[in-house]
Amino acid sequence: MIIINIKDGESLDKALKRFKKKFEKTGVLRELRSRQAYEKKSVARRTEIKHAVYIQNMNQDPTV
Repeated sequence: MIIINIKDGESLDKALKRFKKKFEKTGVLRELRSRQAYEKKSVARRTEIKHAVYIQNMNQDPTV
C-alpha cells in the first residue's frame, strides 16, 4: 500500500504527482502488463538482447 502524507498548505496536484512517482517506482503496472500474456523465456531473452543493443547503439559516439 502506498501512503502519501499531505503537508499543510500543499496542493493536491503536488501530492498526486508524488503518488504517481511512488507508484511508478514500485513497478506494479509494469508487472501487471507483463503478466497479461505469457511470454516464453527465449522470446523474453531475445527482446532483452534487442533492447540492450538499442541502448548500446544510442550511447555510441556519433563522430566515429
